[in-house]
Amino acid sequence: MCIAAFIWQAHPLYPLLLLQNRDEYYNRPTKALAWWDVDGCEILGGRDEVAGGTWLACSRQGRVAFLTNVLELHHLSGAKTRGDLPLLFLKSTKSPMEFADQLLTNADQYNGFNLIVADIATKSMVYISNRPKGEPIHIQLVSPGLHVLSNAKLDSPWPKALRLRKSVRQMLNKYGKNEVNVKEMIEKLMKDKVKADKSKLPGICALDMEFNLSSIFVEMDTPQGICGTRSTAALTIRASGEVSFCDKYLEKGAWFEKTINYHIQNETSDFSEVI
Repeated sequence: MCIAAFIWQAHPLYPLLLLQNRDEYYNRPTKALAWWDVDGCEILGGRDEVAGGTWLACSRQGRVAFLTNVLELHHLSGAKTRGDLPLLFLKSTKSPMEFADQLLTNADQYNGFNLIVADIATKSMVYISNRPKGEPIHIQLVSPGLHVLSNAKLDSPWPKALRLRKSVRQMLNKYGKNEVNVKEMIEKLMKDKVKADKSKLPGICALDMEFNLSSIFVEMDTPQGICGTRSTAALTIRASGEVSFCDKYLEKGAWFEKTINYHIQNETSDFSEVI
């Protein structure tokens, strides 16, 4: 499970400001934030070493993609890995809507997903989901504003999504039109361990499981091992094309932080990295 809050085309300094928690088993091998090559396309993001995909990544050309799973009881055996979906978009030259249309033919080959794909240059962002199961793929142009994506459809009023939306809005009001301190947002918003009232949970899976997943920052024991928030990312893209990708991640029981900054360009990008 994951959760993301983002401001799209609604801030005077940032066409996109994104915060995302990635929830995963602690023992699942993962590569930290870095540049990596996917079929000749340089992509910046973390990487799942088991299936090879990602949950959040961007490209030199100003394309962004991020993903959450849909909470559901039953899963498709032998399904394609959902982490490939962001990579497919980032290495393509299709517009977000063209890419969404392309998924119409094989979206049912994946377990439930919520996918956001965006192109900064054209100010285009599209939300794609292959759930509810058995229904046509859902494709939606994302409107300017504050949005939250958890493990149901975009902007679904789940308790933790409503809580995160309220907290983000309050902090943005505090900053006003000024520069945002994303590290403060990570610490104060994305590490929130408050769980929801059990009566307000969606009732899809076992109550105890939903309760443990109902906080913004997740920590839970399972028969398969400890599962929870493995990383928190803050991605900001300025109107000038400056990109900053900050990632706080858990590795072997310790938390680390890495930030990579670059400028959106075609062939002559200069990159600087701060660890």
